[in-house]
Amino acid sequence: MRGAGFVLIAAVAAVGGVARGADDAGEGIQITVYNQDFALVRQVRPLRLKEGENEVRIGGVTSLLEPESVVLRDRQDPKGLRILEQRYSGETLSQASMLHRSEGKIVAFQTINPATGRKEVVSGKVIRSGSGRPGTEGEDGAPPIIEVDGKIQFSLPGEPLFDPPGPDALLEPQLIWSLWSDRAGERSLELSYLTRGLGWQATYNAVITGTRFDLTGWITLTNSSRAEFRDARVKLMAGEVNRAQPARARGMMMETATALPPPPPPGVSERTLDEYHLYTLPRQVTIATDGVQQFELCRGGDVPVERLYVYDGAERLVYAGWSPEMTRTRPDFGTESDTRVTSMLEFTNGKTSGLGMPLPAGTLKVYRADADGSREFIGESAIGHTAIDEKVRVSLGTAFDLTGERRQTNYRIDTTHQNADESFEIKLRNHKKEPVDVRVVEHLVRWPAWKMVDSSDPYQATDARTIEFRVKIPPEGEKVITYHARYSW
Repeated sequence: MRGAGFVLIAAVAAVGGVARGADDAGEGIQITVYNQDFALVRQVRPLRLKEGENEVRIGGVTSLLEPESVVLRDRQDPKGLRILEQRYSGETLSQASMLHRSEGKIVAFQTINPATGRKEVVSGKVIRSGSGRPGTEGEDGAPPIIEVDGKIQFSLPGEPLFDPPGPDALLEPQLIWSLWSDRAGERSLELSYLTRGLGWQATYNAVITGTRFDLTGWITLTNSSRAEFRDARVKLMAGEVNRAQPARARGMMMETATALPPPPPPGVSERTLDEYHLYTLPRQVTIATDGVQQFELCRGGDVPVERLYVYDGAERLVYAGWSPEMTRTRPDFGTESDTRVTSMLEFTNGKTSGLGMPLPAGTLKVYRADADGSREFIGESAIGHTAIDEKVRVSLGTAFDLTGERRQTNYRIDTTHQNADESFEIKLRNHKKEPVDVRVVEHLVRWPAWKMVDSSDPYQATDARTIEFRVKIPPEGEKVITYHARYSW
């Protein structure tokens, strides 16, 4: 999509005349990009039509456009315009398309004679152009088949040379309509369509000093749709939008106590739309062809953060595809022990923390300010969509000086009374020279109904089938946790 917008050409079918819409007229391009690698593109353009049947061509659309999603309408007079036919032509002029059109024909190929270094031309018959029809997906990448001097080869013998293309050759994809208008004159036509190849994600950089950090958020916008969008108004949709497809950012602004002249430019704004959050860039931007661009999403400073150590000895097993049947028929289910203790950071997305707007899902990279003032990368983690006043946990990796061990000490099933008892012992060792607080996570997944018969330490239920012990381990010491749970059905 080049220039300031779409180029619309109206040709009266009966007369054959051509009229062009003014390139600088109408509304600019508006794009809503979803974080599922697709976007909604919309633009309104004035177009002068004749009474009766017209042909309208719109160029500059993306090559990954979804034809079934295209909507063209007259916003002021929808009943006065009828769509008789709609077509999409995405096969643009290229070597692949010319080879495909030349199947069964003789084509000249330019080669370099290795002995003389001179250019030579040989002729070959294109049996198969190779890699399937241009513009299609799911092809097997079959090589070309060319017949040269009565012999078959599975590669091009050189650079193909084609006759000049006809007047119907397309340099860019086009949408073509046959429209019927009940009157002559100018109409305001709105075009919208969905396209693949446009996506975005949020990325965050946090620099920690002591128990607080500074945060900068970025919007990373990717465009592989093979089209350029100039001076577009861009919105970003956060959330998983349900789509029935064939198989084939937050506006968090730092609050400052002192106004600094001149005032900063407006930042990304955020609002709720249905079950999603919509983030709007503050100014028009040009989305380059096949590129990656970044825009500042947010900036926050002096945010309180807490260091956490979490031991979840059965996490990798529990989330590796367990089933209710496995938990009931295998007495040893969930008894494997993971020794790793995870180092994490936790902060609250609240206004008192310097944040306080919905955070779109993304990747958060953490840097620690060293004593000499340098910054060292200490880990990164994916975060989910986070509402206001919710906690965010960032996993940094495995704690070097902490280890854990868990083992099943008892398992008994009483089919007469329809219950089962299970006991565990968890040992935590601290090789640091200072005390450490650790959160021990246990998953009670055998049956939905359970109760705690006995435990060595207090616990909190974080959901219907997960509990968390919060314990302190002395310097270079050990802590043992035991519990006995009873399931019923």
